[in-house]
Amino acid sequence: MSAMEPRSDANHTAVTEFILLGFGRGPGLQLVPFVMFLVIYTITVLGNITLVLTIRADSRLHTPMYFFLMNLSLLDFCYSSTIAPRAMASFLAGSKTISYRGCAAQLFFFSFFVTTEAFILAAMAYDRYTAICNPLLYSAAMSKPVCIQLLVGCYICGSLNSMLQTGFTLTLRFCASEIDHFFCDFPPLLNLSCTNTYINQMVLFLLSGLIIVTTALIILLSYAYIISAVLQMRSALGRRKTFSTCTSHIVVVSIFYGTVSFMYAQPSSLSAPDQSKVVSVFYTLVMPMLNPFIYSLRNKEVKEALRKTAGWILVLK
Repeated sequence: MSAMEPRSDANHTAVTEFILLGFGRGPGLQLVPFVMFLVIYTITVLGNITLVLTIRADSRLHTPMYFFLMNLSLLDFCYSSTIAPRAMASFLAGSKTISYRGCAAQLFFFSFFVTTEAFILAAMAYDRYTAICNPLLYSAAMSKPVCIQLLVGCYICGSLNSMLQTGFTLTLRFCASEIDHFFCDFPPLLNLSCTNTYINQMVLFLLSGLIIVTTALIILLSYAYIISAVLQMRSALGRRKTFSTCTSHIVVVSIFYGTVSFMYAQPSSLSAPDQSKVVSVFYTLVMPMLNPFIYSLRNKEVKEALRKTAGWILVLK
């Protein structure tokens, strides 16, 4: 039997669908979370799509840094879209069910997009390290083929982790169908299993920890060299300008790794369901909404490109 199919044995009925409880039990409407999700998701879509189109439209932004930023915005849009529309539908619907296959798909794509984002953040840190610490070699070290190879590597790492995590989770037998969450995620699904989940928990903990540690180490080492190089600059203006190009990335990295580490790099017994939901809202919805603003508000080139794009829109009208 495929790991993507519901399983059953003599003692357990096959689970063909799950119930997403969201932020309350029972079939009632959840208008407050619906409105909150709708507002955040709308801003997320508009912000990230605007940033992608702006980078594509302005030739001055066709550099490695903005190439990775554009892909980061695409990922933010994609993994928010994996979660928010389905959650909003369950908040308003009398039935909060999601099919087994739908849950499996949500597990896979969410894990894929989030893991890929972690590696892209590491690639962005490496790009800043190369630009600041090895400026003479930057054009060769971060050429277009190299950037594409780095991006493909990020997606490959994301797909491998997602296949392993989803495959291990869906080999379990489930003896309950109520998921105490607003989307299908690994920790709440493990709590529904009839079988021993020790191996699954260890796989989740070790793979998540390995990804977080590896990418965080790349980022920390990159910024250690960057800080060392900046402190050696004689010009105070040069130091401020260099730090300003890195500040946005540092803020995004700090929030992303803090929330993801809370969810996946600790034993499930240490996290309460209500806390997990709040943290999940933050990194599935709030973070993708804030990222375009964090990068654009602190970036002179992006702000100029946005003003130029807005000007063209007004002229066309």
